[in-house]
Amino acid sequence: MNQETADIAILTENINKRYEQVTAVKDISITVQKGELFGLLGPNGAGKSTLIGMLSTMLRPTGGNAHVWGHDIRSQSTKVRMSIGVVFQGTTVDRKLTGRQNLDLHGRLYGMGRKERNERIEEVLRLVELTNWADEVVQKYSGGMIRRLEIARGMMHHPKVLFLDEPTLGLDPQTRNHIWDYIRKLNREKNITMVLTTHYMEEADMLCNRIAIIDHGEIIALGTPGELKSELGGDIITLKFPGEEDAAKMAEKYNGNPDFKEMTSSGTTVRITSTDGERAIPELLQMTAELGLRIESVSLRKPTLDDVFLHHTGKNIRYTGPDNSKSRRGIRHMMKKEK
Repeated sequence: MNQETADIAILTENINKRYEQVTAVKDISITVQKGELFGLLGPNGAGKSTLIGMLSTMLRPTGGNAHVWGHDIRSQSTKVRMSIGVVFQGTTVDRKLTGRQNLDLHGRLYGMGRKERNERIEEVLRLVELTNWADEVVQKYSGGMIRRLEIARGMMHHPKVLFLDEPTLGLDPQTRNHIWDYIRKLNREKNITMVLTTHYMEEADMLCNRIAIIDHGEIIALGTPGELKSELGGDIITLKFPGEEDAAKMAEKYNGNPDFKEMTSSGTTVRITSTDGERAIPELLQMTAELGLRIESVSLRKPTLDDVFLHHTGKNIRYTGPDNSKSRRGIRHMMKKEK
């Protein structure tokens, strides 16, 4: 094993997963470095959880392959499982047990001795600040406390790679910020390689070293948050008009104007990418005046990851198409059959 290979935590090669008429993951090839906090960003039904399912050996790929911490996910699934921790999207801890009992059970399943289990339980409880709640039944925990306990459980057996599938889904903003702090702390202080799936732009932007934006099972963009946003090359100007026809007329007339990198309309708004937004706004106001159009509002801001997603797909990252819910139901059904 050369040094370049030794630094790789996860390597996928054209991995894909099909369920009858649905292709959930399409020939994805990524490399995650050891110690990296890598994000999979995309809407519901994009294929993020399916990819995590294959990398954690819970789903068998239809094609392609992957290695996690040097182990083949097909032929060395036991070694892969011993190398990873998983925080699932849904709650999986036993609510009738105490926090300590949940962690103890997890340690037993991984063959940890009593002394090692007890020491590790105290350590991970301190990490997520649940020591004072260790002997309370989980049904008394808040949603944020349950997520922290699940992170502690995922860390219990000293994993090399921790998969976090939508770790803050459904949490209030304050609790979400606390969970972010724990994730950053674990990654920084314990040097744990992490793969995080999310559809929250801010979460990916704040936490991840690199992000793969995924849609319909395919990676459409990959890079650091800064690199992805810089691809748009400037400021985002949004013009809001009284009606959709006005917005469409503006975009049709001036789309392709060399002064702007991109101009698109959606509903009653026109979105413009400009290298210098402040200088571009007076020119845009003059253009609307020439067309006899009235603007309701103008906004100027720096690009976000949602703008990156919109640029590559033509839709907002929160968008879920009419077939996505059906696809997800079909995937869940097939996952149950596969198990």
